[in-house]
Amino acid sequence: MTSAAAPLGLGLVGCGGFGAYVLDAVAGLPGLRPTAVADPDPVRARALGERYGIPALSSLEELLERGDVAAVAIATPPAAHAAMATAALRAGRHVFCEKPLATTARDARAVAREAERAGRALVVDHVLRYNPLLRALEHLTAEGLLDAPRRFLFENDASDEDLGPGHWFWDRSHSGGIFVEHGVHFFDAARALLGSDPLSVRATAVRRPGGPVDMVSADVLHPGGVLASHLHSFTHAHRCERQLTRLDHGFAETRIEGWIPVRATVSAWTDEAGAAAWEQLPSRTAELLDVDGFRPHGGERISVTVERGAGVPDPARGRGVERAVPHHVRAVLDLGGEARKPYVYSESVRAAVADLVRVAHHGGTPVADALSGVTAVAVAEAATLAADTGTEQPVGAVPVDGAGPAPASAPQYFQEPS
Repeated sequence: MTSAAAPLGLGLVGCGGFGAYVLDAVAGLPGLRPTAVADPDPVRARALGERYGIPALSSLEELLERGDVAAVAIATPPAAHAAMATAALRAGRHVFCEKPLATTARDARAVAREAERAGRALVVDHVLRYNPLLRALEHLTAEGLLDAPRRFLFENDASDEDLGPGHWFWDRSHSGGIFVEHGVHFFDAARALLGSDPLSVRATAVRRPGGPVDMVSADVLHPGGVLASHLHSFTHAHRCERQLTRLDHGFAETRIEGWIPVRATVSAWTDEAGAAAWEQLPSRTAELLDVDGFRPHGGERISVTVERGAGVPDPARGRGVERAVPHHVRAVLDLGGEARKPYVYSESVRAAVADLVRVAHHGGTPVADALSGVTAVAVAEAATLAADTGTEQPVGAVPVDGAGPAPASAPQYFQEPS
């Protein structure tokens, strides 16, 4: 375990746009010190190294030869993640890995096993795990103000303006496909918010005329008949992008704006005790939105309005549950709206790396741990197969122990992920 007195030396592999983004996000993070970068493109490596005043190397192997690199951040395209993470873990380094952990569940499990054998921290960059709004919703569910969701819906109309016909994003051998490259964020978010591991998935893929698959949807079944629906469409101009997450809590609904959540609106029916508890939330803003490593900007707000007696006094009943809920609550959890999306994204990455530092120094389990990475890839893989075959697929078992081969050597390309 790394000494708490010494900053964790961080080596970055992959000096494209996202690699630079990671280093910018973690600048000044207590307990962490960037020490080197690596990329086979000497121009990119040198530019990023000079920007931070650290050595620029040509390969992961060179990075792992340095004694001042205690942790490795992997910011390459997906097909390289598993082999690079395995190499770093075998060299005794902690690992921060951009999502997905691997492009197959088999390789993801192998990486997780390697982290367990090495006794090193492994954090997957599932940034939604470190978003204050989603963290607050988990708190409100744990406290009983919100019932556990019985339905999860995510719709993503994303941009393809920077994804030309030859971009690796469209090549499943490089990206794993849309479910793997991008969907893992939301399969993992659904697992966190629903509090259960998925069971099976049905899926559909749509191919643009004369081109690649650019729209996919998946219905993922969770225990207790809870359904999570996911749609990803890479078909829009940047300015026309839009995302919506909807959670059905039965007597309440939550709507979340943005794939990087910046605003959540809750509409809930409740009794007098519940109304009083909701009215206390603004005074708890800092507590509810607190995420270690995420620096508030000061403009975060929680507002609550309660309309007492908005409903008839008789008990309401839905899906066999009956309650007296005469009062209507509207709560808005706001991180600053769309203008704050870049800030929230950067701080979520910072919080994920802070989690790595915490575990490396003090032990414990990261929030976005190996199991999160493995499970998300397993769901994505099942969804891809379901879309290919037109048949419902079970989500593969997700244990990380047991025997299995290590991932193959990493491909030697380092273009930044989308």
